[in-house]
Amino acid sequence: MRAMERLEVVEARLKATEKDFEDSKVSYKEAKDKFDKVKALRFELFNKAFSHIQEQISQVYKDLTRSEQYPLGGQAYLDIEEDTDRPYLSGIKYHAMPPLKRFRDMEHLSGGEKTMAALALLFAIHSYQPSPFFVLDEVDAALDNANVEKIKNYIRNNAGPGMQFIVISLKTGLFQDSESLVGVYRDQDVNSSRALTLDILLRPCIRW
Repeated sequence: MRAMERLEVVEARLKATEKDFEDSKVSYKEAKDKFDKVKALRFELFNKAFSHIQEQISQVYKDLTRSEQYPLGGQAYLDIEEDTDRPYLSGIKYHAMPPLKRFRDMEHLSGGEKTMAALALLFAIHSYQPSPFFVLDEVDAALDNANVEKIKNYIRNNAGPGMQFIVISLKTGLFQDSESLVGVYRDQDVNSSRALTLDILLRPCIRW
């Protein structure tokens, strides 16, 4: 006797389930469209940045490793490890070959060679989205005098309002041609640190 009543209840539940199903399909499509849009944008931004840095890295590395003895400098390039529609997830391989050196994996380079390669990559990335300034903290620790001179020359040739360098170094070869020097020392009388600034291009002065 209650079959019709039960049928109505089941039909109501079926309609509610069908409505939830249709709503879920709409939500799925909206979420998928948003995901595909973000994925496409991520792919576009990654390719734009990668292509620029890939193009710049060779010239920057040549500039950093060029010398009178090796006027052509070294070679460096970037590769995407896997051919996929999501290259930002597959990893990037960085190859750097110092002048007159054969190809080898990055981990087989010396400490100084790795430093030069890392700086080249840093400067190439900077050329894509420039930052106000660089802070280089004793990057010359593993470099010989010849490479220190190359870094100094690169900084002097590229420094300007859009590319300023703050260099922390203990080697005179890197900081002796800077525009100004800042020394930090301990004042024993007040048990505190003080800074001494010397504007080389203008005139000597002390700033506290």
